[in-house]
Amino acid sequence: MITEAMGRFISQRSGIDGGNYGGRESFMQDYRRILRDGREARLLLRFVDQHCAGYLPEVLRSGRLTWDGARLDYCTGQYFAVEYRAAACRALAGAIWHWLRVERGCDTREKIQAAARRNLGPGIARRWFD
Repeated sequence: MITEAMGRFISQRSGIDGGNYGGRESFMQDYRRILRDGREARLLLRFVDQHCAGYLPEVLRSGRLTWDGARLDYCTGQYFAVEYRAAACRALAGAIWHWLRVERGCDTREKIQAAARRNLGPGIARRWFD
């Protein structure tokens, strides 16, 4: 249930508005970031769904993205369009971090980062596990 809700949250349209930007370059910079965050969130979600979904409710108890047992709630910081998928990535990475520590015995930050590189690739490990 929680992973399905997270999938819907990640897949929703961003609502990015070109009128909020002074030019095409800054708009495209944020747009590309939204797309990248979406790709990475989907990859992280697949991993969580297969290995460690039980750790997700624990991670979603505080912060901007929370789970009340039935639905996700997100409290926007400044601009929803550019931050909601990154918030999902942080939560999913947090669940993986706890799983690696508890279930896989990665007892140091370095071991967790190495395991993330092996399982998720260096780009995602660098962005979400540093």
